[in-house]
Amino acid sequence: MKISYNWLKQFIKIDWKSDETAALLTDLGLEVEVVEKYQSVKGGLEGIVVGHVLTCVPHPDADRLKVTTVDLGNGVPVQIVCGAANVAAGQKVPVATIGTTLYDKEGVAFQIKKGKIRGQESHGMICAEDELGLGESHDGIMVLDNSIAAGTSAATVFKIENDEVFEIGLTPNRADAMSHFGTARDLRAGLLQTGVKVELLSPSVSNFRVDKRTLKIDVSVEKPLLAPRYCGVTISGITVKPSPAWLQNRLKSIGLNPKNNIVDVTNYVLHELGQPLHAFEASKIHGKIIVKTLPAGTKFTTLDDIERSLHEEDLMICDEKGPLCIAGVFGGKDSGVTEKTTSIFLESAYFNPVSIRKSAKRHQLNTDASFRFERGIDPTITEYALKRAALLIQEVAGGEITSDIVDIYPKKIADFPVVLNFNNVKKIIGQELPKEIIKNILASLEIKVNSVSDAGLGLTIPAYRVDVQREIDVIEEILRVYGYNNIKFSDKLNATVSNAPRTEDYKVQNVIATQLNSQGFHEMMANSLTTSTYVQLSEMLKEEHNVMMLNPLSNDLAAMRQSLLFSGLEAISYNINRRNSDLKLFEFGKTYHKFPSGYEEHKHLTMFITGNRNQENWTSAQKPTDFFLFKGYVDAVLSRLGIQKTQNLPVTTDVFSEGIAIGQGNDILVEYGVVKKSILKHFDIKQEVLFADFNWALILKLLSNKIKFVEIPKYPEVRRDLSLLLDDNISFDAVYNLARQTEKSLLKDISLFDVYQGKNLPEGKKSYAVSFTIQDNTKTLTDVQIDKIMGKLQKNLETELGASLR
Repeated sequence: MKISYNWLKQFIKIDWKSDETAALLTDLGLEVEVVEKYQSVKGGLEGIVVGHVLTCVPHPDADRLKVTTVDLGNGVPVQIVCGAANVAAGQKVPVATIGTTLYDKEGVAFQIKKGKIRGQESHGMICAEDELGLGESHDGIMVLDNSIAAGTSAATVFKIENDEVFEIGLTPNRADAMSHFGTARDLRAGLLQTGVKVELLSPSVSNFRVDKRTLKIDVSVEKPLLAPRYCGVTISGITVKPSPAWLQNRLKSIGLNPKNNIVDVTNYVLHELGQPLHAFEASKIHGKIIVKTLPAGTKFTTLDDIERSLHEEDLMICDEKGPLCIAGVFGGKDSGVTEKTTSIFLESAYFNPVSIRKSAKRHQLNTDASFRFERGIDPTITEYALKRAALLIQEVAGGEITSDIVDIYPKKIADFPVVLNFNNVKKIIGQELPKEIIKNILASLEIKVNSVSDAGLGLTIPAYRVDVQREIDVIEEILRVYGYNNIKFSDKLNATVSNAPRTEDYKVQNVIATQLNSQGFHEMMANSLTTSTYVQLSEMLKEEHNVMMLNPLSNDLAAMRQSLLFSGLEAISYNINRRNSDLKLFEFGKTYHKFPSGYEEHKHLTMFITGNRNQENWTSAQKPTDFFLFKGYVDAVLSRLGIQKTQNLPVTTDVFSEGIAIGQGNDILVEYGVVKKSILKHFDIKQEVLFADFNWALILKLLSNKIKFVEIPKYPEVRRDLSLLLDDNISFDAVYNLARQTEKSLLKDISLFDVYQGKNLPEGKKSYAVSFTIQDNTKTLTDVQIDKIMGKLQKNLETELGASLR
C-alpha cells in the first residue's frame, strides 16, 4: 500500500522528516518498507528557468534554424540556436541551462551541453511542452506569460509538486489502515504517546445539499445479508473531462493513472477514506437499482471487455433489464462513465466481506475495491464518503445534486463490547502499565471506555476494527501504541531444562536426516496438496479416500495427498527436465485419508534414487544406481535406528515392478523397490527410479518400546544363495511364498539382494539373487540336512515357477 506524505499531512499537521514518520509507523505495526521520492514532473524542472528572448535572427547556414539571444535574469545574455518556427524576440520562454537533465518520452535521461550547431554556439535549449514533460505537444516552443520575470525557476511557475511516498507492507488484519485517513488515525495515536499533541482533521461535508429533485433512482436490496448497507445519489449536469492537476498528482503519487474527473474522484475517495465507490451512467439505468444474485451461468461483460459466466452466489448490482456491475469487485462495460456522460448514479455501500472475496477469487479479479471490501471496511462512513465524493465531483466536473441520498441500512452493524482485565495486561506485556496510560491509548484508538473498576475496563470497539474483538486483541493494540521498544526487560536469563526422550520424533528425524545427508541425499519438502487424479495410478489408492479441498486454488491443488510417491516423482521430473538427472532425495511427510471410520494422517519417510551413482570422472566410469545399492541405503536406516530381527516380506503395494518389504511380525516397517514404468511414464520419466516408503509412526513406536533381552542362539545360522533365471512376470512374492511353504520350521529369512534385466539374458527373462538363511535352535545343522533343504527349494522353484540356476 502506498501512502503520500503530502496527502497524509492533509489529515494531520506534522513537520517531522519522512524517515522519522516512517520509523513511528513501523513501530505502530504499519511497516514502511521503502520511502520513495515523487515529483509531478520527472526531474522537477531543475535547471529550467524563464528566459527573455532579446533578439531572434535566421541562422546563416540553416534555413530552418534561428539564432537567439536570451536573457536568463543574471545580466549575461546567452546565445541559443533554436529550430522552433514560433520563436520570436520579446517572448518569455522556458530555457534548459547548461548541465540540466531532461527526459525523453521513454524516460531516458540526457544532459544539455554547450555545443555548436552549424557553426553557431548554443548555450542551452529553449523547450517545447513535451520536452519538459508538461504535455504531449511538440508544435513549437512554450511561450509563457510576459509578466514573468526572467530567471524565475520553471518549477515555481508550473507549481511542481515534490512528495515522498511510503510503501507500507500492510498485514491482512489491518483493514482499518487501508487509506490515508486510517493511516493518519494510527499515526496520531503514536504521536500522542510520544507527547506530540495533534488533531485528526477530516474533510468537511457540511456544504452538501440537494439542488434539485429531478432524477430519483429507487433502490431495492434483495440480499440484505450480502449488502448490509447501500447508499446512492444522483448528480446531473456534469462534464466529463481530465481532472485538475492537484487531483492527478495525488493519484500519480501512489501509482494510479488518472482517467477522467469522475473516475478519478471515486479512486481519490477510496484511497483517502478507504470507502470504495462506483459511478453508473444514469441514462443507462433502466428503472431502479436492484441488489441481488442471478442464476448460475448468466453472462456478463465487465469493463475489461471480457464476458464472464456468473455464479449463483455472486452479488450483482442490476437494473430492471439485467446486471450492471459485480458488486464490490468490477464494473460492467455498458454502464460505465464515458466522455458523453452528463448524469450519474453514485454508489457507496458496505458489502459482506466473505461474499466479495469469493466472487473476486472466482473471476480472478483483484481490484482496489475488492481488496478493501473483502477485508472489511468501516460501515459507519458509507454515507459520509458518498457526500465527500459528490462534493468533489461538483468541484471538478460541475453539476447539481438531483436526488436525496438513498440509505438502505435495515440492521445496523453494531460495535462490539470487550472486557479488559488489568492483570491480564500485566501478564501478557510482562510489565505493569499505568491505568491512565492504558485509557489514553484506548481513547486515541477511538475505543470507548464505558466502565472503570479496580479490576479492569468495560470497552466498546468500533465496528471498523474487525481485527479487535477479544481481550488479547485489545492488549496487542495497547502494546503496539505504547511501543514494544519501551518494554523493559531484565538482563537475567532464565531457562528451563526439559528432559526429552531420545525417541522424540524430531530427534530421530535429525539422526536419520544427518545420515542420509552424509550419504549424498538431499531433503525435499513437497506440497501436501496435489491433484485428486493421482490415485488412479495405483489400485491400492481409492478416490473415495481423498480428502478434498472445499475451495481449491486449482485442480492441481484440490486434494490432500494419499502417497508421498507422486510428489517425489514430480520433483524428480522437474529436475530431470533441467538436466539434473542424478538424484538422491528423501522426505519426512504425512499422507491424508478419509476412511469410513474417519479422517486419518500417517507419517512417512520416503527415499528416492535415480540416475548414476557417481558424477562423471575421467578416473572412473559412470555406473547407474541399482536395486542392490538402494537396499544398502534402506538397511542402513534401520541399522542406525537399532532395529533388528526383521524379516523380508512380499510388498503389499502395486507401485513396484520389483520390490521387497521389511517387517517385524505382522507389521511392515518399509517397502522399497523399482517404480513401475507405467507410473514413471505419467511423469515423463524415462530412467529407472527406486523408491522406499517407511512407516515412520511404527518405527517410532518400536523405538519407544522397552528393551527386551532374548538369549543368543547357541547354534549357528547358515546362508545359501541361489541365482535364479525367471520369467519377467514372476515376482519376488511368488518366490518368497513358495520357499515358506517348502520349509516352514528351519527357514528363518528369505532376502532378494539383487535384480538384473538386460543383455546376456534370454528375451523375457530376468535374474534374481536370493539368499536363504537356515537355522535350528536345538542343534547344529549338517551339510546333508542343508543340502536336502536347498535341494527341495531348488526343485520346487524349478517345478512351480519354471526357475533355473544361472
